[in-house]
Amino acid sequence: MASLEELRAERIKKLETLKARGVNAYPATSLRTHEIAEVEKGFSGLSKKKKAITIAGRIRAIRGQGAIVFLDLDDGTGIFQALLKKDEAGEDALAFFSDTADIGDFVECTGSLFITKRKEKTLLAKNWRMLAKSLRPLPDKWAGLTDIEERSRRRYLDTIASPESKERFLIRSRIVSALRGAFEDAGYIEVETPILQSHAGGAAAKPFVTHHNALDIDLYLRIAPELYLKELLIGGFPKVYEIGRLFRNEGIDATHNPEFTTVEYYEAYSDTHAYMEFTEKIIRSVAKKIRKGGVAVFDGQKIDFTKSFAHVSYADLLKRYALLNDLANLTRKDAELKARQLAVAVSDSDSREKILDNIYKKVCRPKIIQPTFITGYPVAYLPLAKRSEKDPAFADAFQVVIAGIEIVKGFSELNDPIDQRDRFAKEDAHAKAGDEEAQTSDEGFLEALEYGMPPAAGVGMSVDRLAMLLTNTHNVRDIILFPTMRPKI
Repeated sequence: MASLEELRAERIKKLETLKARGVNAYPATSLRTHEIAEVEKGFSGLSKKKKAITIAGRIRAIRGQGAIVFLDLDDGTGIFQALLKKDEAGEDALAFFSDTADIGDFVECTGSLFITKRKEKTLLAKNWRMLAKSLRPLPDKWAGLTDIEERSRRRYLDTIASPESKERFLIRSRIVSALRGAFEDAGYIEVETPILQSHAGGAAAKPFVTHHNALDIDLYLRIAPELYLKELLIGGFPKVYEIGRLFRNEGIDATHNPEFTTVEYYEAYSDTHAYMEFTEKIIRSVAKKIRKGGVAVFDGQKIDFTKSFAHVSYADLLKRYALLNDLANLTRKDAELKARQLAVAVSDSDSREKILDNIYKKVCRPKIIQPTFITGYPVAYLPLAKRSEKDPAFADAFQVVIAGIEIVKGFSELNDPIDQRDRFAKEDAHAKAGDEEAQTSDEGFLEALEYGMPPAAGVGMSVDRLAMLLTNTHNVRDIILFPTMRPKI
């Protein structure tokens, strides 16, 4: 078997042959008259007209030799068969094709439509033209790219070799469109907030830091748009949402990538109860548009989005799966001891609440399969959330967990500037103690809050994880077109 370099050298020789014949192997324009999808849909009418049409695409297969050659063209909208015959295209054109064309090349073919004896829709080409000569052979269409690193690193080859992979990303696009449609139908306006921020706020995460030369200041890639979106509520926008990229300087695993996509949405005069209903409605509407009957299969289990989401408290989950029965009187030392018993990592800077949350994430959350609301989070873990009126020790907040994966986090937004300042001060203390994910004070946001923010609720939803669930994808890098990767040496 020839090596890659040998195959590449052979193709370069064919490129030189094209040049020697005065053929531009990379012309600026195509003379295509119809997309392949148009040809498929309108085949009957187009074939009856006997009028010449031009289609173009990447050659996916070549069959035959000598006086007759079949080729499959793929233009991204579909695959269509073309036929080159000596008595139609001419002996020279057919020989030139055989001497210069390869699977992977982009070509266009002009001719009329007919149906073969095998009942195959076909374009009988009178002429062909090179549009882009491929200098490297495509991956084997049967084996594809088997290495996940290579699939992620060379996505363009992954989507060529794997129709399933390409379809996955097409579905992801439909999910984003469905989300936009749902928010627009509900009267929300889409906004854009800064990606480069002078203060990394709105979430508990370690940011990426960069430097702006002209202003001579450090800036942060945003970890969340939350504070800016709440400033818009202060400014009189009652319903806002943003779909966009966030950046967190964290590890990479099956559900985490340093660069990821969320939708965050906020509504004035709403609260946790109303927003739980609204969030359930949003997720269900998207699932129904993507999966027939609103039922998806993930990791061999059916996920039914049509049924009412279950409700369970954070404390009940810790009691049920971690055997932590008395959270109110549980000390940090007690939490650390339980964590070590359950093989949950603990650092010296971890607060009691963070230890409990890590226990929940490792031991409790994986047990939740069907769409479920988790409520009753300690207020100390959510410094931007309003306190529960029933018990101020807890936040008026919720998560949505599906198949062990957190999809949504939301809460009634804290609009008391005095309470917010006090909570930020506690986060500042955590930061000084070594917590790199603490949500430190943001004076600009506090100033805005002092002008008055209406009661409101807000949610952050992971677009990537929702797409994972609706496409039965088990690693987030397989639903992100270009995931973060170490450079290839």
